[in-house]
This record gives sequence, structure tokens and C-alpha cells, in this order.
Amino acid sequence: MEASALDSSVLVLNRLYMAVNVVSARRAFTLLCKEEAEVVSVEDEQYNSYDFETWIEVGKARDRWKDDGTEWVKAIRFDIMVPKVIRLLFYDRLPQTRVKFNRRNIFARDENRCQYCGGKHPTNELSLDHVIPRSRGGRTTWENVVCACTRCNARKGGRLPEEAGLKLYRRPAKPRRSPVIHLKLRSGKYQSWKQFLDHAYWSVELK
Repeated sequence: MEASALDSSVLVLNRLYMAVNVVSARRAFTLLCKEEAEVVSVEDEQYNSYDFETWIEVGKARDRWKDDGTEWVKAIRFDIMVPKVIRLLFYDRLPQTRVKFNRRNIFARDENRCQYCGGKHPTNELSLDHVIPRSRGGRTTWENVVCACTRCNARKGGRLPEEAGLKLYRRPAKPRRSPVIHLKLRSGKYQSWKQFLDHAYWSVELK
């Protein structure tokens, strides 16, 4: 099977159709095979549910339209569509509302952009910087940690931004929901997720 398709993201809903998680397509197929979940497909603004066997048959019927942006994985005898959304059949707990404070979410919040020069960089060319240095009482919080490129970080050193002649590109703040989800929703690939995400309350975290 194609690794890139199996690594695609799939939104997971609980039994009550509330978004609770995001998993890889590989994990989603495992849940479908174990009959712990079903596929939820948004078609013409309506929700249609499919168990794994039915989803395979739907894929066979749509096989001729493989150029519509849908991702596929190859099985021995046929190809299977990668679902965008699945629903857990026996899980009705509410989604988490706390966004984890970790490197991945900070990079996603700042969109891999240095918060001093504004330039976008690969993750391995960025570091995390305390706007108010820890040596001067700065805390390790959403409001005081930003992405910084190597050059700007070295220039700033242990000073405040204004002392180093730098200005924040954007004031750091704690996001209300997962920054990773925010980035994914910018892609047309995951537009069907929007109907299941309440932007004011629920935060979906990657596992």
C-alpha cells in the first residue's frame, strides 16, 4: 500500500458526531476492519454512513473517477478510498478542550514563520525563543514563546526584542483550538471537516 496515502489525516467523531481526534488513515482502516467505526461521507450536504465492506463497494463504483482529488490505497485485488471522516460506534465521551503546549503546536501556530523577521523556514532551521528571556523572569507560556530563525535568535540573545532592534511579527497568544487543525482546514483536502468542528469550543488534537 502507498505510504503517503496511509499517512493521510482522518477526522474521528464520537458516537454523537462530535470531533474528538485526528488519526492516520492507517489507524482509521484498523478501526474500520475491527468494526469499531464507520465511514461518514459528506455527499451533497448530506451525511452517509458506510461500514468497511460497503465502503469498499462504494470505492469500486467510483474507481473510474480517481482524478477527483480522493486518495487511494492499493489492496491485492482492488483499490480502497481513504476516508476523510470516521465515526466511532461505541465511544461517546466529549472532545478535549485543552490545546497541548508543545513544539509541534507552537510551530503550527506561528506557521513556521520567524516571529522577528517574518521569514518562513523549515522546522530544522527554527528554534523557540522566550520573548522575555527566562533570565529576566520570562515564563514558558503560549504568550511568551515564539518561533525564531537562527539568525534572529542569535541577534536577540538574552535581550528584549526592542533592545535588539527587533519587533514581533505577531503578538503570541494561546490558540483556542489545535493550530495543526487550523493549518489543515486551509487545504481543500479537508474541507469536509469544517461541518464537524465547532470553532468556538472544541479543540481537536493530533495523537
